[in-house]
Amino acid sequence: MHETFGQALRRLRGSRSVRDVAQLANCGKTHVSDLERGKRSPTPEIAEALDAALDADGELVALASVRPGTSPLEQAAALQRGVHEALSAGPMTDATLDEWAYTIARHGRATRYRPEAEHLPELISDFSDLRLLLSHRHAAPVRRALTIATAQMAGLMALTLLKLGEPSARDWWRTGRAAAAAAEDRATLSWIYAHESYQLYYSGDVLGAVEFAVRAQQLAGGLPCVGDALAAPLEARAHAIHQRADAAAEALHRAEVALERLDPAERIGSAFGYSESQLAFHAGNACTHLGETARARDEHERALELYPAEDHTDRALIQLDQAICLLADGDPAAAADQATRTIVALPAQHRSALIMYRAEELTARVPRARQALPEMRVLREVLALPPGDTEG
Repeated sequence: MHETFGQALRRLRGSRSVRDVAQLANCGKTHVSDLERGKRSPTPEIAEALDAALDADGELVALASVRPGTSPLEQAAALQRGVHEALSAGPMTDATLDEWAYTIARHGRATRYRPEAEHLPELISDFSDLRLLLSHRHAAPVRRALTIATAQMAGLMALTLLKLGEPSARDWWRTGRAAAAAAEDRATLSWIYAHESYQLYYSGDVLGAVEFAVRAQQLAGGLPCVGDALAAPLEARAHAIHQRADAAAEALHRAEVALERLDPAERIGSAFGYSESQLAFHAGNACTHLGETARARDEHERALELYPAEDHTDRALIQLDQAICLLADGDPAAAADQATRTIVALPAQHRSALIMYRAEELTARVPRARQALPEMRVLREVLALPPGDTEG
């Protein structure tokens, strides 16, 4: 039989009088007696006061959240929350900070292969824990480390929401910038500006994307960091859209230099890294926009050789760039077929708003006279299907 709040209160009170406990918790002794007998339900405030008075380590707070009729699973969840909050209120150790560094790095790697809708709830859960830690007092070095972790988690939230096509991603970039600035961490601030430039780029604000990409590189200040390596190729792609070939080439050269200067531990598939495969993808995309289809194909093939099979998003975007090159070379039927096969082959949970937007962009480029092609009809039907469906 599960112990009730009143039973736990009586056990924890021990030999102390009801009056003594009431004075410690700053409440009436009748209130304490009624709680012990089950005549009253504890409020969160009185539960916290009694928990602190009796050194209950969150036990009473957890039991107060369990209402009559709740299932064992709900009771277990309430207990877990109480215990977790009690642990979070304790002093931070080096091991705790190391654990948070590992958790954030794991989320960074997960952005490369986990479906966004699946990843988001876990990201929210861990961020809630971090927020709880941030609400307590800490020594200055610990506070700074937690603030940097907050900036990184905010960036991951924004990146995940961006891929889901959620405008609220912009709010999270702002939160991330504020946290990185508060921690006075230029590398993290550069990283956030670089990633946010991708949101501007994919939303059609190409000039804004260039501005943020330049800002990211300025913040890096010539130091080897991921923000610099991420921003330069995005700048190149934005210049390519406006057919500024020389500016695109110069930015791609800076991207190559930035990648070479990165620590090997940062040249990885992660939101916190930048890799040779990504540079090949981004160079191929710039060439695609410039209409340099032969060079673009070489970069596409190299990127697909380097990317792991589980990196569904970037591989699909590369294949859609291949379709756009086919269209630029005058073969809309092959382009539509390539786009259709890319989407159909993609696991349903990975068909993000970002990928569908890129495929729709291709259909808009096809001349009106060729929109009636059978391959174009099939592509439009696939794009019109509900998420997760591949059959008309």
